[in-house]
Amino acid sequence: MKQGSTEVKYLPVTAVTAAAVLATVAIAAPASAAPAPPVRISQSTLASGLVTPFSLDVDASGASYVTQSFIGELTKVNPDRSTSTVASAPNFELSAVSSRDGTVYYAQVEPALHSSAVLMSVTGQGAPVEVADLWEHENTINPDQVNTYGFVDLPQSCADQFDPTGPLGPATYTGIVDTHPYASAATSAGVYVADAGANAILKAGYDGAVSTVAVLPPTAPVVVSAELAAKAGFPACVAGASYRFEGVPTDVEVGPDGWLYVTSLPGGPEDASLGMRGSVVKVNPTSGQVATVATGFVGPTGLAVSQRTGAIFVAEMFGGANGAGQVSVVLPWGGKPVAALPVVSPAAIELVGTSIYVTRDAFLTDEAGNPQPVGKLTKVTVSSPLLKKHLG
Repeated sequence: MKQGSTEVKYLPVTAVTAAAVLATVAIAAPASAAPAPPVRISQSTLASGLVTPFSLDVDASGASYVTQSFIGELTKVNPDRSTSTVASAPNFELSAVSSRDGTVYYAQVEPALHSSAVLMSVTGQGAPVEVADLWEHENTINPDQVNTYGFVDLPQSCADQFDPTGPLGPATYTGIVDTHPYASAATSAGVYVADAGANAILKAGYDGAVSTVAVLPPTAPVVVSAELAAKAGFPACVAGASYRFEGVPTDVEVGPDGWLYVTSLPGGPEDASLGMRGSVVKVNPTSGQVATVATGFVGPTGLAVSQRTGAIFVAEMFGGANGAGQVSVVLPWGGKPVAALPVVSPAAIELVGTSIYVTRDAFLTDEAGNPQPVGKLTKVTVSSPLLKKHLG
């Protein structure tokens, strides 16, 4: 995705890796699982004219907080649909909003190089204050340096054909220093942050201390065909080899079982060109254990979890027919979506009682690829008796 002429690393693929090249090569989509059946819905618009509304929270009073990420605005939408600006930092990207006990938390990120990222808070009419320095943690610890990405088990003679300083980068690489906090969940224990640059779930304490809860593992290997290798400009020797992309967390919510539920983009292409590779995982906040909950998503950028039943609602920015977007529903006992809500370009989603709040039209661009001020915050009502049982 682009912010003006600057690439915004919505996926933390470095510009000098084979992953970046794979992400730009168009290939035919492989066969995928049958799509979940659509469900009739109605949508009520609470706010419109938003620019890249990528992060959302709804507090106990019914007020919504939406980040207009690429223009550096945090907007409050009141129950009467009036709006106000909570925070503004035009030279930064704002993201990762959540709230607790009257305080709103959000991340402020340097958008071009991701060379700074801090967790901020604002209470009432007060001025924003810094809570924790997320970049310092990434720059010091680099949690995903334990992961190895790229080609799997290439013969050394083939790996030697990659120029580490060239446009393809090395054949394999370990996690780089990069921070891009994308979502957060404020709890009594601290603020959990899904960092899509660090490929990790972090915890920011209210005393400013930052720790790593878990690192997402690399994705399942993708086989690189001879055709794809040729299109990407790879050495011919990689044909038939497998490639591991980065696992990229985009949202984090606390489930009824106390685990953290996380949407994960699969790195590389964000669309379905390499298959429906997005997933939902859950993370034990104490041990850091990561377990897969559901698979088969395209561009999963947000999720909400029913605190009553454990059903999961996943915003797929590029899912559904023609990649236009949808919200998929996974029941507690299933690992695949059972229903789809037709929502165009959804980004963030929250459940409040029996109401579903979704930001939609979140990344619709002009011919030059620039996002347009057409985003909306909507309240979605479903007609399905089965799904209604899993709200709240």
